Amino acid sequence: MKTNKYVEELAKKSAAELNEELVNAKKELFNLRFQNATNQLDNTSRIKEVRKNIARIQTVLSAQSKQA
Repeated sequence: MKTNKYVEELAKKSAAELNEELVNAKKELFNLRFQNATNQLDNTSRIKEVRKNIARIQTVLSAQSKQA
């Protein structure tokens, strides 16, 4: 499955890399919301996908912090 591979890739990254990816995902979400508000967004399902990716990143971060 596509999401399982994504989560496995996230688990291999360090906390700094995950934080950087989290910031990038949040910026992307902001831009998507802005485009949606101005009726420039074609693929609205991308918002849902990015939100779920943010949650996945945060889950991996919290799991890593509990292990440390």
